[in-house]
Amino acid sequence: MAITAVTVRDFRSYHEATAMLGGGLTVLCGPNGAGKTNLLEAVYFGCTGRSCRTANDRELVRFHAGPLRVSVGSEDASGRHEMSVGFAPGESKRMTFDGASVERLLDIPERPLVSVFLPDRLELIKGVPALRRAHLDQYVAALWPARVVHRRSYAAALAQRNALLARVRAGRGSIASFEAWDAQLAGHALALMSDRREAVERTADAFAESAARLGLGGEPAIAYRPRSRAASAEEFVEELKARLESDLERGFTGHGPHRDDLLVSREGRELRTYGSQGQQRIGLLALLLAEREVLGSARDEPPLMLLDDVMSELDASRRGALVELLRASGGQALITTTDLEHVPGADGPDVRRLVVSGGAVLQDLSAAA
Repeated sequence: MAITAVTVRDFRSYHEATAMLGGGLTVLCGPNGAGKTNLLEAVYFGCTGRSCRTANDRELVRFHAGPLRVSVGSEDASGRHEMSVGFAPGESKRMTFDGASVERLLDIPERPLVSVFLPDRLELIKGVPALRRAHLDQYVAALWPARVVHRRSYAAALAQRNALLARVRAGRGSIASFEAWDAQLAGHALALMSDRREAVERTADAFAESAARLGLGGEPAIAYRPRSRAASAEEFVEELKARLESDLERGFTGHGPHRDDLLVSREGRELRTYGSQGQQRIGLLALLLAEREVLGSARDEPPLMLLDDVMSELDASRRGALVELLRASGGQALITTTDLEHVPGADGPDVRRLVVSGGAVLQDLSAAA
C-alpha cells in the first residue's frame, strides 16, 4: 500500500493544498512556520482519523474557516483507494473509505500503516510508563489486528473488578465475588502479556542494530517489563488475592498488565533516567525504525514514516545513517527540513522534493514521480 497524494482543505494553516508523495523518500522543505509540520500532521490525520499532535480536533480547523477535510489517495495490488476525514466544531467527525462511511479508519484492513517522529514524541522515551504501554499496544495491534480483542477484554474485565472494589468498599458487595472476576481477569491478562512479550522479542534485535547504526553505543536494548511474574492464570489469581486488601484500601486494582512498562536502555541503564537528550532521541528513532522493519516483514509493506525536523538535531554521520536505514527497509518516508542539504541524497533522482511556500505546496518536477 503506497500513499500517492494528500489533499487538505481548511486544515491548520492551509486553505487548500495538494501534495504528491513519491514511492520512496519525499522531502518537504520550507522555512520555519511555513506549514511543513501541519502537512505531515494532515497525512497522519487522513490515515488514522486522529491527530498526532493534539487530542482536540478543534485546533485543526483553520481560523475563521469552515469544516476541514483531508483526503488521502493510495494504491495497492487491488487498485486505488481514498480515505477522507471531515470535521467541523460542534459536529461529529465524518470518515470514509472508498466513499463508504466508516466509524474508525483504524479498523480498515486496507488502510496504510503510518509511523511518526515528532520532537514532542521524546516523551515516549522519557515520559510515564502509560505512554509506552499505549504505544506497545498500538504496535501489537498493527502486527496482529485480531489480537486487539485481548487488550479490550482485559480493559473490560479490569473495569468490572474495579467496580466491584467500589461496591465492596461501600458495603454493597461481597468479597467472595472476586473469585470469579479474578479468574476472568487472569485469562485476559496472560493473553495480553504474551502479545506484548512476543512483540518486544521480535523487535529487540532490529532495535539494537538500528540504534548501533545511528551511533547509540553501549549495548542498546529494549525489554518488556511486566508487573506480574505469573506464568499461568492460577498464579496471576494468587497475586491478585495477595493484594486484595491493599486494592480495597485504594479502591482500584494496582497489579496487572495495566502497570507494565517497556524498558529502553543502553549499558543496562534506562535512557529515560540516564540518557542524554540526544541519546533519547536516537533511542526513539531506533525504536520506530525497528518496529517499521518488523511490520514490513510481517505485512509485506513497511509503514509510511513521517519524520518532522529530525535532521536538525543530528550530526552529518547520523543523518546519513538514518537515510540509509530508511532506504534499506523500503517503503515510503516523508521528511520535513528547513534545508535540503540536511538530508543526504535529497538531490537524487529517486527523491520527491516538495517546497512549502505562501500556504502552497510546490511540486519539484525534476524529482522522481
